[in-house]
Amino acid sequence: MTLSLTDAQNLLNEHHLLVEYHQNECNFDNVTYDSRKVEKNTLFFCKGNFKEEYLTSAIEKGASGYVAEHKYETSKDVSYLIVSDVQKAMALLGAAFYGYPQNDLFIIGITGTKGKTTSAYLAKGILDKANNGKTALFSTVDRTIGPKPEDTFKSNLTTPESLDLFHDMRAAVDNGMTHLVMEVSSQAYKKNRVYGLHYNIGIFLNISPDHVGENEHSTFEDYLFCKEQILANSDYCILNADSDHFNEIYYAAKSDVEDQQLFTFTHQAQEVLPDGNLIDIKIENVEETLVDSRFKLKALTPKAQKLSLENEYTITIPGDYNEGNATSVIIASLLASATADDAIKGLAKVKVAGRMEMVQTKNHGLVYIDYAHNYASLHALLEFLRAQRKVERLIVVVGSTGNKGVSRREGFGKALSQGADIAILTSDDPGFEDPMKIAKEIDQHIDHNKVQVEFELDREKAIEKAIKMATTSDVVVLAGKGEDKYQKINGVNTPYPNDLNVAKKIVEGLEDEE
Repeated sequence: MTLSLTDAQNLLNEHHLLVEYHQNECNFDNVTYDSRKVEKNTLFFCKGNFKEEYLTSAIEKGASGYVAEHKYETSKDVSYLIVSDVQKAMALLGAAFYGYPQNDLFIIGITGTKGKTTSAYLAKGILDKANNGKTALFSTVDRTIGPKPEDTFKSNLTTPESLDLFHDMRAAVDNGMTHLVMEVSSQAYKKNRVYGLHYNIGIFLNISPDHVGENEHSTFEDYLFCKEQILANSDYCILNADSDHFNEIYYAAKSDVEDQQLFTFTHQAQEVLPDGNLIDIKIENVEETLVDSRFKLKALTPKAQKLSLENEYTITIPGDYNEGNATSVIIASLLASATADDAIKGLAKVKVAGRMEMVQTKNHGLVYIDYAHNYASLHALLEFLRAQRKVERLIVVVGSTGNKGVSRREGFGKALSQGADIAILTSDDPGFEDPMKIAKEIDQHIDHNKVQVEFELDREKAIEKAIKMATTSDVVVLAGKGEDKYQKINGVNTPYPNDLNVAKKIVEGLEDEE
């Protein structure tokens, strides 16, 4: 891969980003924003919480040019491109450096407050069936860029920084991938990580208050606006008509795509859209258990009928909200030339790590592990469990992340008040905040006339306490972390066995004693 300074300058000029430049004509053989990864002939990006010493280090290691929003004093031999927005510039130049790999991939982008990861894995399951395993995946949990085991690795962000995004897209194309399914976070638009990126299909699953607070979105309106940007950057849009704020989402989509490129679906009896048109697809539940869901799809409009999706489908991640997730990616996959048979067979095999996993016990009920990490997902999970099983008590172990998503704390309190009998408040990636402070903020929003509240900030001890207090007819819910193997404490990823392994070990110990 290579990028000339002249090409970089012309591209930035085309997008009205270039403010000033100093040119010593050269070709860049590497691009990075991390001074530790600089080598000879690198174009270095000064972004984020930048310190001038990073640029000094980069030049010492061989950087021959830099992109920044401010000019720095450097050697005259170093070229620079001063821009009005370094994040936008980085996305544009990253795509160019890696040869626009997005043009060689059919890309499905997925956004929503809950369900992005589950939907991404379901989509990959269908498309892998259709294209013989040539589907790349960029998710909150993992990134998959090829067919080999080493081509799948843990993600550090839901949507990577733009240079990492295009680097991994290039690797996926070089590894023979033909499709890409990617989660698109609101922060990806807020911070221009996906600036200039276009999707063949954009899925908008739902929206509820989340990610509002320090270092994230200042208001819910800003959060919704950033989410809606996927609609303006997609050829086809797929919308969940059961989402909150659907009117705003629907009319935003209608302003961006033609009616024939807009698909909607619902679980509800209501089949009419805000403008009087019919919803395209109706979901009808057939049977739901703790381990799977069977549902049928009914096409209500001619464009939906052309997809030939009227079949019965089974997913191993139950719940009506997961039927909605599956429906969104069935539509997307059929638009991507998969068949209904691919969807039936592909969905039946999909498992998502950390989503709705169970540990059965002899004397302490059922332990349920799920990544539910906001009001919408925790509320839906607790409602589902009560509907599926005669539950004496729902005992919930939950915490909330530090330094972000502050609105989740009130949401957890509300969800616990609506669905839990006992809440054990604990730690979940407290970051630089005091975990007790976070727990007490959740507690402020819990109705103590309905919910017994206990505090245990050591997460493993909290899980042990919950399982020990449970009886045969209780359900213990471990919410928030899923199979995450780290706790983020004071800026450090501290190893943690993950909720599933902790629960299994505790249950094994109890049953050995009993």
